[in-house]
Amino acid sequence: MGQRDTLFRHLAILQMLPRAPHKLSTSTVQMRLEEQGYTMTLRSIQRDLEKLAEHFPLECHKECKPYRWNYVANYTSDLPAMDTVTALTLVLAEETVRSLLPKVAIDKIGYKFESARKHLEGMHENGFSQWSKRVRAIPNGKSLIPAEIQPAVWEGLTDALLNHHAVNVEYLSRLKGELKTYTLHPLGLVTRDSSSYLLASVNSHDDVRQFALHRFRSVSASASLYRAQPDFNVQHYIDQGAFGFPLSQEPVKFIARVITSVAWLLAETPLSHDQSLSEPDADGWVQLTATVPNDQQTQWWIMGFGSGIDVLEPASWREHILQQAREVISRSDDYESPSCDV
Repeated sequence: MGQRDTLFRHLAILQMLPRAPHKLSTSTVQMRLEEQGYTMTLRSIQRDLEKLAEHFPLECHKECKPYRWNYVANYTSDLPAMDTVTALTLVLAEETVRSLLPKVAIDKIGYKFESARKHLEGMHENGFSQWSKRVRAIPNGKSLIPAEIQPAVWEGLTDALLNHHAVNVEYLSRLKGELKTYTLHPLGLVTRDSSSYLLASVNSHDDVRQFALHRFRSVSASASLYRAQPDFNVQHYIDQGAFGFPLSQEPVKFIARVITSVAWLLAETPLSHDQSLSEPDADGWVQLTATVPNDQQTQWWIMGFGSGIDVLEPASWREHILQQAREVISRSDDYESPSCDV
């Protein structure tokens, strides 16, 4: 076992020991070490404690076995607080947290991320130290390169959201390709796939709109009074289908025939809580029934299965998919391959 592993193990022991009159048994120390990835015998832990007692004001109570340990009553510890499990949690969370917290918060805890990485890098035989290299979460579908957000834009918008004040912005309109100026009243921030969006009301209006952060060209504090919406809830806004490009607020009954492989997928990861799947028919098709949001995102998901799904209801969805197919075929028919002289 390497010296750094021993050092971190000793540090973990010192961090968990209480001050008198409280005590911790050697067997409890063993259990807590195992929770942090250290597998040690009681005898080895006892030796560790005896060695540590040569340098720290530790007391050993031998009235019964296993022995019990603590610091003397008046000892004040200045040991670093991070343990291996905490370090692992911070390393795994860093990528997500950095895209959600305002700059002022990142500035305050950034050093903890760095300390966590160094803590794990300094360990070799502890299983937790390698965990962050062995696990990954991947998106469902094609992952695009995240859009670039100007640091000043991120700082200005997150500060406005944090402190409840309006901002004057210059924003590139996607539809018209023009630079627009607005006074925004930030209400929320949502990261979806490779893009982040500010939820805000505009000027004197109360309706909530979405603004892609990478399309902001400038952000500055506004003298306008901030128009708060105390009842606004980001999760409720999302649940209403705002990011699914809703066609209506009411869900629809979705009925389709699917091939066996799609049925297997949906049996393991259902489309909705009320989903049902029939037994395969003579041709191997399974009928799917589910209540789903009436939005474009669900329709795009359906079309991703291609010929593996046959939509029956709603009739408007079936017609939309057929129209999309007709347009693809029409473009294919219009394409003329260059002729070659033989």
